[in-house]
Amino acid sequence: MNLSGRRRRQRMTRAGRRSPRRDAKALMTLVVAAVALVAGWAGGRWLARPGGASETAEAPATDAAGGDTEQWYTCGMHPNVLQKGPGECPICHMKLTPLKKQDDAGAVGGSSVQERKILYWRAPMDPGYISETPGKSPMGMDLVPVYADESDSASAHTIRIDPVTIQNMGIRTEAVQRGPLVKVIRTVGRVDYNEQSVTYINTKFKGWIERLYVDQTGQQVARGQPLFDAYSPELYAAQEEYLAAIRNLPLLEGSTFAPAPEDAARLVQAAVTKLEYMDVSAEQVARIRDTGQVEKALTIHSPAEGIVTEKMALEGMYVMPGMRLYTIADLSRIWVYVDIYEYQLPWVYVGQPARMTLPYVTGREFPGKVVYVYPYLEQQTRVIKVRLEFENPALELKPGMYANVKLESELSRDALLVPREAYIDSGERKVAFVDRGGGKFDPREIQTGVEAEDGMVEVLYGLDEGEVVVTSGQFLLDGESKLKEAVAKMMEAERAKTTRRMPDPERQDHALSHDAPASNVAAAGRTMPTDAAYACPMEEHPAESEVARRGPYFSADPGECPWCGMTLKPLEDLSWTEQYSHEK
Repeated sequence: MNLSGRRRRQRMTRAGRRSPRRDAKALMTLVVAAVALVAGWAGGRWLARPGGASETAEAPATDAAGGDTEQWYTCGMHPNVLQKGPGECPICHMKLTPLKKQDDAGAVGGSSVQERKILYWRAPMDPGYISETPGKSPMGMDLVPVYADESDSASAHTIRIDPVTIQNMGIRTEAVQRGPLVKVIRTVGRVDYNEQSVTYINTKFKGWIERLYVDQTGQQVARGQPLFDAYSPELYAAQEEYLAAIRNLPLLEGSTFAPAPEDAARLVQAAVTKLEYMDVSAEQVARIRDTGQVEKALTIHSPAEGIVTEKMALEGMYVMPGMRLYTIADLSRIWVYVDIYEYQLPWVYVGQPARMTLPYVTGREFPGKVVYVYPYLEQQTRVIKVRLEFENPALELKPGMYANVKLESELSRDALLVPREAYIDSGERKVAFVDRGGGKFDPREIQTGVEAEDGMVEVLYGLDEGEVVVTSGQFLLDGESKLKEAVAKMMEAERAKTTRRMPDPERQDHALSHDAPASNVAAAGRTMPTDAAYACPMEEHPAESEVARRGPYFSADPGECPWCGMTLKPLEDLSWTEQYSHEK
C-alpha cells in the first residue's frame, strides 16, 4: 500500500512540473489568433471607407465551393426589398429568398473577375436616393451600385433574364410581319322567302269554286298552270256583254251616223278589258269570241312559278273578291337575315360578298351578297338586321333553316401584323415585349387596329417590321417591367435635382444634404407634428395614389405604417428626420 501511494505521488509531481510549459503554448496560440482577427477587421474597415474603393468595381468572384462571396436576398411579394444576407421582409414578414445575379453579356467565355464601371450608388429601399460614393441609406441599408453597362447597353426599362429562366418560363417569340388585313364577321343567318317572289292568288268577283286542280300545299306550279274552275254570275254577265258587243259591231259599221262604228269598237274593247280584270286569260277570251258561247265556269290560272306555301281554296267554297286562296313563293332566289352588333357596322356594306354554310352539309359553301342594311337598331337585342341574297336553283335552301354566315371585308393589303398573344391589354394601354437577344426584353407600348380572322392584329404604332415580340410568358415579364418602370421614374426625378448626397458614414449625426444645413431645410417648411416620436423608415411612399400620402409618415405611438406596413422606428434612429422640425 505504501509503495503504490509513493508511485502515485511521484506521477502527480512530474505532471505538475510540466503544466506551466503547456499553458504558455496555449497562451501564444490565442495571441496569434487575436492578431489575425484584428488585422482582418482593420483591412475590411479600410476598404469600406468612402474613397477607399476605386471608381471601378470587380464582379464578385466565386469561392472554391462555387458560391458567391456576397449574396443578396429579396422578397417575393415586394421585389424592391433587397438586403445582404437572409432575413425577413419588413413589410409582409415573409422569408427572403436569394436573388439570382445576372451575368453580364460580355462575360460569356471570359474570366470570372471583370471590371465594371460604377456610375452611382442608390438605396435599395428608396431608388430615388442616390450618391456618388458607397455607404448606407437613411434607413441604415448598404447602397447598391449602378453600373455603366446596365445603363448604356439597354434602356431603363430593359429586362434581363438568364437562358435557363427563359426556358423555364416557356417564353416563345414571333417576328412582326406585313400582310393582308381581312376583317371577318361570323354570325348566324335565318333563311326566309324572297318577298319580291311571293304571289297571292285571289278573285275579283263573287262566286263558287267548282273544281280544284292544285289541291295541296307544297305542290310545285308553273306559270299559266290551271288552279281551279269558278262559277260567278258576274263573270257570266261579262261574257254575255262581250258577245253582244261583238254581234253589234257589224251592224254599226254600216251606220250613216259617223260616231257609231267607233263607239261599237270601243264597246268591244271595254268588254274584253272587263274580262281581263276578272283574271280571264287572253286565250279564254279568244275561245269565247271564236265559239260565240258563254262558259258557265272559267278556269283561273297561276300568274307565277313557285311552290304553294298556303292553300285555303276548297271545292264548292263560296269566294269573295280579295279572298286569299293560294300563296305561291318562288324559292329559286332566297333571302337570309343576319344580326350584327353595333361595333361591326363599319365593316358591313351593300354589295359585300358573303359565304354561307349549313351545319349538316359538309364542305358545301353558298356564295351570296349583302342587299340591304336596315336603318334602325333593335331596342331589346341591340343588334342591326342585315339582309343577304343567295341563288337557290336546286332548292337546297329551305325557308326557316339556320346557317352559318361569314362576311369578309379586305381593309388593307399591306398591314403591319402581330399575333393577338403578343401584347397585354390592361384596358388603359397595350404593352408588347420586344426580344433584343441575349436574354434582354424591352416593354413597348403599342397602338392596335383591327383584329383579323386568323388571330393577327394590325399595329398602328410602336413596332417595326422584323422586330421579334414575345407571344408566350409575357405576363411574367410584365411584373418585372412595371417594377423597373416605377424605379426608373423615381430615379430620373431625383437625379434631375442632384441635391441629395450621401453623407460620410462616420458622421451620421450630420444633415443629409451637403448643400444646406438641417436648420435651413427645416426653416424651408419641412415640419412634423409636435407629438411625433416615431416615423416610418421610408421617407417617401411613391407607390401611394394620393399625393398627400407620398411623403413621410409620423406617429406619437409605436406600431406599423398604415401606408406600407413597415414597423415604425424612433426619430433618433432615422437620420433623415434631422431635416424636419416640430411644428410650433
